Amino acid sequence: MQTSKDYLHVFLDMGDALLNSGAEIFRVEDTLNRMGYACGATHMNVFVITSSIVITMEFPGDGARTQTRRIHECGGNDFTKLEQLNDLSRRFCSHPVSAAELRNEFEKINANRPKPLWKLLGSVLAACSFALFYGGTIPDAITAGIAAILIWSLQKYLRPVCMNEVTFQFAASFLTGCAICGFTLLCPFLHMDKIMIGDIMLLIPGLMSTNAISDVLIGDTLSGIIRLIAALLLAAALALGFMGAIILFGRFGL
Repeated sequence: MQTSKDYLHVFLDMGDALLNSGAEIFRVEDTLNRMGYACGATHMNVFVITSSIVITMEFPGDGARTQTRRIHECGGNDFTKLEQLNDLSRRFCSHPVSAAELRNEFEKINANRPKPLWKLLGSVLAACSFALFYGGTIPDAITAGIAAILIWSLQKYLRPVCMNEVTFQFAASFLTGCAICGFTLLCPFLHMDKIMIGDIMLLIPGLMSTNAISDVLIGDTLSGIIRLIAALLLAAALALGFMGAIILFGRFGL
């Protein structure tokens, strides 16, 4: 006979994975609640904010059990994993399986990681496209693509050693801004503003701010405010980084 103890840890892992794939707070709470009732729980209480998940499950004759998970990283974007996790939850609600089987299915999905080459290609394509969209020339788009490679490298190698996301955002935007300003100094025909716009789009916290507004409108005010403050801090760090690079290279006559 399955008990809450069997399911709690895998539910926490799924909630963690959903949050780090870009899911809204309501989606995480609703998914875990539905899965809990589907596996036989008589009472489910799920509380989620961007930094914590609390699940209380009660099975007949087993009493209530509560587990808490501290979320250290939140705000990633992986819509493929989000879709797969959503599909797993729907299949589980339709045909509940044991906790061990659910764990195996979850581990298969969670083990999938985006291929670095595809992420690099997407970054280059996005930077080039936005540079052209906002009025840049072909050389501007090519330069934005080169700067996108730098951003991808920083995300891969610098982010793990930064103390927090705000620090990384400032460092990445400052170094990218310096690179763009350097290109503009060497090639005066380039348009610095168009190149920067193309690369800023890779760092701007768009999904985070959208989810923050969505959370507030749905009624998850606390989570929405936390996400909104985080998005504003990241946006401020992004602006300060590029501004610092412009001011620094302005002293060289840019």
